Amino acid sequence: MTTQPAEHTQFLTRIAEALERLVPPAPATTDWLAHPAYVWTGSAARSVAQLDAPALPLLRGIDTQKDRVVTNVERLAAGHAAHDMLLWGSRGMGKSALLRAAIRSADTAHPGRIALVQVAQEALSGVTDLFAALGKVDRSFLVFIDDLGFEEGDGAGPRILRSWLEGGVEARPANVRLAVTSNRRAIVGRSMSEQDDPINARDAVDEKLALADRFGLSIGFHNCDQDSYLAIIGGYAGEFGLEWEPSDALEWSRRRGARSGRVAWQYVNELAGRAGKTI
Repeated sequence: MTTQPAEHTQFLTRIAEALERLVPPAPATTDWLAHPAYVWTGSAARSVAQLDAPALPLLRGIDTQKDRVVTNVERLAAGHAAHDMLLWGSRGMGKSALLRAAIRSADTAHPGRIALVQVAQEALSGVTDLFAALGKVDRSFLVFIDDLGFEEGDGAGPRILRSWLEGGVEARPANVRLAVTSNRRAIVGRSMSEQDDPINARDAVDEKLALADRFGLSIGFHNCDQDSYLAIIGGYAGEFGLEWEPSDALEWSRRRGARSGRVAWQYVNELAGRAGKTI
């Protein structure tokens, strides 16, 4: 039986439509001027309409660190010379919260002139493409890698990071700075053999710290003492109108086995729950 022309055309149309459904849509173009923050997935960016960050006055017990980070981020937002930053040290002491708060503060002072771009460690291989995109935008960006740590024997990761910081062909453009948080100043772990070797231990430590030294600012965050822990809680409790007792707050930290800004915030959340409030 001979296919009629109209039927033949419809048949070809259905084939074309089926093939189009099999082809993934082209990725949406990112508007790098529209939002205060983005998340880089390794090949594309997801926009964040509102940056969640505490107010700077609520970040207590880290005054020196706060001054240095806020000043540097303000310079970047203003288009001035600014440093790459390594924030290292104790868990839960507000490293990532401080970076978000500093960006929000700088955006208030310089509306639309700066944005945060968070990159997960598994997406590091695509950061060169991210730099290429950001370098074409008339805006400053802080590329944020949270909780970075390379395992012993991982030579590729440190080399990539070193190339970004040293001005090589893959270096970040002039309107971009890196901010990395890590629990270790050296970023790279140390093996037991290096720690025990009386001849090579110093050289091993120097080599690993050389990566940290490539950041213009290397800022340590240390364990929270009792007074700082209580001051953090007092600041939050005053902000949210919560009643509390120092003895109860200290008991909370003992049960958690730690004192930190994170534990303090968890206690404040507990206070709000007891009071039937949302914070």
